Amino acid sequence: MKEQLATAIRKLVPCSEDQLEQFFLIAKPELKHFKAKQFVLKEGEVCRHLNFVISGLMRYFYIVDGEEVTGQFFFENGWYADLGSFLSEQPSTQNIQTIENSVLVQISKTNLYELYEREPVFERFGRLLAEYSFLGIRGRYEKFSLLTPEEHYLKLITERPKVIERVPLKYIASFLGIKPESLSRIRKRLFDERKS
Repeated sequence: MKEQLATAIRKLVPCSEDQLEQFFLIAKPELKHFKAKQFVLKEGEVCRHLNFVISGLMRYFYIVDGEEVTGQFFFENGWYADLGSFLSEQPSTQNIQTIENSVLVQISKTNLYELYEREPVFERFGRLLAEYSFLGIRGRYEKFSLLTPEEHYLKLITERPKVIERVPLKYIASFLGIKPESLSRIRKRLFDERKS
């Protein structure tokens, strides 16, 4: 766990061995095991942890008119927190749930902010996570605005094959903003086009 987390941190910020040691001492990352379909965070709860996926897969979703609308998927080495709730300490409108049995590292907001105070190099780490979160939201908005569900699905196949390989179709459909039957029709049409 420590090595995997250290590699992920260094991808975001160059830091010395001493600084990395301080990260583990101050941030006190905790290893947590979740079964498939277990909630990491439920709507109405305050998001108090930054999550890092050691193994497994999770998603966040909203409930809109009684239907689940998936916002994103997070695989191994992915970071995620409901940033709005995390920063404001207001109840979340999101649900974060595992799709597979998953092992996560959780870092509390309290420990993370203490880390920023004591080791300023990690303020950049926090800023970059926030920036990537913003870019992810913007990219998702643009895809919904500019692409049809079929074009979005084709992009997933080429850009994020792990989603196609590991995520159940009902969650992919929810992510695309369509019903599972519509996704089945898109998949059939694409399959028929390849055959002909």
